[in-house]
Amino acid sequence: MVKRARPRESTSGNTYETAQAIKGMSLQVAKKYLQDVCEKKRCIPFRKYTGCIGRTPQAKEFKMSQGRWPVKSCKIVLGLLQNAESNAEFKNLDTENLFIQHIQVNVAQCGRRRTYRAHGRIGPYMNVPCHVEMILAEKEEAVEKPEEDVKPKKFTRKQLAMRRLAVGGGQ
Repeated sequence: MVKRARPRESTSGNTYETAQAIKGMSLQVAKKYLQDVCEKKRCIPFRKYTGCIGRTPQAKEFKMSQGRWPVKSCKIVLGLLQNAESNAEFKNLDTENLFIQHIQVNVAQCGRRRTYRAHGRIGPYMNVPCHVEMILAEKEEAVEKPEEDVKPKKFTRKQLAMRRLAVGGGQ
C-alpha cells in the first residue's frame, strides 16, 4: 500500500514569498505594503510555492496571476522591520534612507507533536518554522567623479594603422 502525503501550506513558504516581495524596498514602503497585505488591500505574489494557490486580480500589479494574503507571516516580518528600525535609530542611522539590502528565509527544524485519531491511531501534528535573516542599509548618494589626471588613450599598432588608413594617409 502506497501512502501519499497531500501538499501542505507551509509557514516557511509563506514567509519566503513575503520576504521576496519586499526585497529591495525602502523601509517605509515595505512597512506600508505589509500593512496593506494584512488589511487585504494588496496581495503577496507567489512565484515559487505555487501549488494549489488561487488566482486574484490584485496580483496583476506584479504581472502575476497567483497571490495570497499571508497575514501571520506579514505580521512577523513587519515586527522584524520595526525592530530593525529601532536598532537603526539606536545606531544613529537615517531611518528615512534605509532599504532592505538582503533578506533570506531558511527552514528551521520542524516541531513534532501528535494528534489522536479515530480507532486508536496517532497522526503527526507538525509546525514548519523558519529563520529570517535581514540586512538594512542606507542608500548612498551618487557622487560624480572629478575629471583630473585624464590619461591619453593608448592605441595598439594595429589600431594606429587602421586610423591612418581611414584618414587617407596610408601612402
